Amino acid sequence: MEDLNVVNGINNAGGWLVRNQALLLSYAVNIVAAIAIIIIGMIVARIISNTLNKVLIARHIDATVADFLSALVRYGVIAFTLIAALGRVGVQTASVIAVLGAAGLAIGLALQGSLANLAAGVLLVTFRPFRTGDFIDIGIMGTVQNVQIFSTTLKSADGKIVVVPNGKIIAGNIVNFSREPVRRNEFIIGVSYDADVDEVLKLLREVVDAEPRVLQDMGVQIGLNELGASSVNFVVRCWSKAGDLQDVYWDLMKNFKRTLDAHEIGIPYPQMDVHLHHDKAAQMQQAEQKISAGTLPKPE
Repeated sequence: MEDLNVVNGINNAGGWLVRNQALLLSYAVNIVAAIAIIIIGMIVARIISNTLNKVLIARHIDATVADFLSALVRYGVIAFTLIAALGRVGVQTASVIAVLGAAGLAIGLALQGSLANLAAGVLLVTFRPFRTGDFIDIGIMGTVQNVQIFSTTLKSADGKIVVVPNGKIIAGNIVNFSREPVRRNEFIIGVSYDADVDEVLKLLREVVDAEPRVLQDMGVQIGLNELGASSVNFVVRCWSKAGDLQDVYWDLMKNFKRTLDAHEIGIPYPQMDVHLHHDKAAQMQQAEQKISAGTLPKPE
């Protein structure tokens, strides 16, 4: 009896397959086509992404921007590929897109801060106010290690790694110290009021002219800047390559001091003169108290 039921089940299944073979064949073709679409789409996405990355790098586009744009294009192609594959197997893509849109809205409301950082990351890699390796000041000073979608990583001068959200960067001021190849140093040199102004100007000019790393063709400015409370202050402005800026500053400051000392020109420091005024009536009263107390003899 059991064998008979098995045989009947097989016969029924065979009959169902015969009756629906066209439908099954259609489903099989659609499934194979969807798989082929996904495979081809993945290959095409990788090829387009790698080609775009190579083209951008060949055109001397920053590596961070090239990686970001190529990854964005790759994921976009993959997304369209998956939608096409779903449509091939009979799924209503319009409803899928609507569901994804509603889910995206809900996720967006829940992740407003993260999406703000994402949008800021897109702006940073699009407008490129700084690149990898630049030394910047965004409220925190450091060298840019990498620019990611949600955050930027800096390495501070004392070796600390700082991760800053992109939204905070794009909302504030960005000072890039590395973008320009040359930069200007400024010195304020104070000397005593007894010093001869023309001699000081001459000595400061000699020190600057003797420094080979100063870019003379960019112009050097030296002048009397201020008559201060304790000193006569001169300003010196000169240009040098960005990589030499700090060393030039230290060396010129040292040479300014040595030259002024050699010519006996004083560099004053803040001073304050205190004058004490004694009230004569108070002095007389104190003297009378001492005489009454016997600590001071009476005048004859």
